[in-house]
Amino acid sequence: MRILIAPDKFAGTMSAAEAADAIADGWRRVRPDDTVTTLPLADGGPGFVDVLDHALPGAVRRTVKTFDPIGRPVEADYLRDGVTAYIESAAACGLHLLAPEERDPRRTTSYGLGLIVAHAVESGARRVVVGLGGSATNDAGAGMLTALGLTLLDSTGAALPNGGGVLSACTAVEGEARTRGVEFIAATDVDSPLLGPHGATYMFGPQKGATGNALPFLEMSLSSFAEVAERAVGPVGASALPGAGAAGGLGFAFFLLGGRRESGARLTCEAVGLDAEIAAADLVITGEGSFDAQSLRGKLAAEVASGAAAHATPCLVLAGRSEVDSHPDLAGVHAVVDLVGSPEAAMRAPVEGLTALAEEVAKDWHE
Repeated sequence: MRILIAPDKFAGTMSAAEAADAIADGWRRVRPDDTVTTLPLADGGPGFVDVLDHALPGAVRRTVKTFDPIGRPVEADYLRDGVTAYIESAAACGLHLLAPEERDPRRTTSYGLGLIVAHAVESGARRVVVGLGGSATNDAGAGMLTALGLTLLDSTGAALPNGGGVLSACTAVEGEARTRGVEFIAATDVDSPLLGPHGATYMFGPQKGATGNALPFLEMSLSSFAEVAERAVGPVGASALPGAGAAGGLGFAFFLLGGRRESGARLTCEAVGLDAEIAAADLVITGEGSFDAQSLRGKLAAEVASGAAAHATPCLVLAGRSEVDSHPDLAGVHAVVDLVGSPEAAMRAPVEGLTALAEEVAKDWHE
């Protein structure tokens, strides 16, 4: 058989490439005569640039000196493929760059991402695709906008410092973003608006360190800033657009810059030629750390499963844990937790657990 293994990352434990290799190793132990192809994927979050670098042979990796979410110097890579630049927001403002005690979206900033975007623009890119996900920020992209040339002022005319916690003091946005007419695409599968119970703050703030009174405070700050920014830059209503709340409101900032949102999963799948790989396979295996109802709403596993169904090719999901037993586009759903007995055991040895799960599935699979 020809097996295509095309997983997403297993957040917090394995990159997409590591997960693909673990599944392939387990499968080959049982079925060594099968032809196994690995195709790591991403939805715009961490791993986005690595996946595209693997899939686009003509692309060139660029390294930029920038800053992490609390202002420490870091180096970050982005990808240049012709006139298109592919950037991962988490490279500069990712949650993984901070220790747990450093996570506080009242002070974290997307300024470092703005420096990467500026580098891509100034180096001649005409299309900039930014994968949104895994961010430690909740500043509605204000830091990024500042790095691109806009100035946020308070009522005294002083420039605001960075961080989501000061945005309620913004009374004016002046200047013009130095974007040279570049086309911006926000690659994300998050469809949240900027504000409200399903917005950037209340939906994603807690995982970034915002708790208790910090949540209504940040929500008020983002609401105030959005009103000022829409009036100064436009378009009015950008904060309510699907995806405006992605990555702490970075989606909103890209809408202010005239950008648009595209599905990160679909964009990646098209870039790596997933459809052709599925057409050549007899079985497709995808996976992610947690497979749940959200996974079926346009996320990467659902994108792979849908593509497989279009070719009448069976598709399996191998996940760390699963809350979904079945789906019309899937031939089966299997979870490491069910094999090893507990989430703790699965987290202690993620690669070994996923490899063992692939072995068990291979034993049971019949052509």
